[in-house]
Amino acid sequence: MQFAVLPTKFYEPSAEVVAPKLLAHWLIRRTPDGVCGGAIVEVEAYLDGDPASHAFIGQTARNHAMYGPPGCGYVYFIYGNHSCFNAVCRPCGCPEAILVRAIEPQFGLELLRRNRPVSKLSNLTNGPGKLCAAMNIDRKLDGVNLCDADSELIIAENPKANAFVHQHEPVIRTTRIGITKAANMPLRFYLDGSRFVSRRSP
Repeated sequence: MQFAVLPTKFYEPSAEVVAPKLLAHWLIRRTPDGVCGGAIVEVEAYLDGDPASHAFIGQTARNHAMYGPPGCGYVYFIYGNHSCFNAVCRPCGCPEAILVRAIEPQFGLELLRRNRPVSKLSNLTNGPGKLCAAMNIDRKLDGVNLCDADSELIIAENPKANAFVHQHEPVIRTTRIGITKAANMPLRFYLDGSRFVSRRSP
């Protein structure tokens, strides 16, 4: 399948600006068994100087991908069990990233369900660890170039993104979840009409 990747310049602004623009575009994983992925329906932004960001303590071996270039992937391992995927924003040296929290499966459903067997489809990719398990995203993809059309992991333009957003409106902006520091910052965005959103705000 042919996909048009979002260009590097798409990721050059702040993660706060880019995050809602990612909604409806496709997170795509290429594997020897085929292509899988779907439309992004929930994201969280993490900013430079943000106490909740992994980069708040400075550059480390774990978070080095957050320092750029824009348009690369930052994959980290958490709780000894889950991988989480982020798209890096801002110029090199200014660490900001967007955590992709949920996708709506549209490609390679059989492969996704083989990687993460579930009885309820809406439970397949409705969380950052769940989508990484279903798409076989792990630390080996840390630093991947999301803007290279030949990469194993890309974010591709959905030519019908506006229609997808319209079908899944409204876009909700609210506080991030699963964190304790800077928990009141309204940096989570999701499409309320998607049944794959991990958690809705009251």
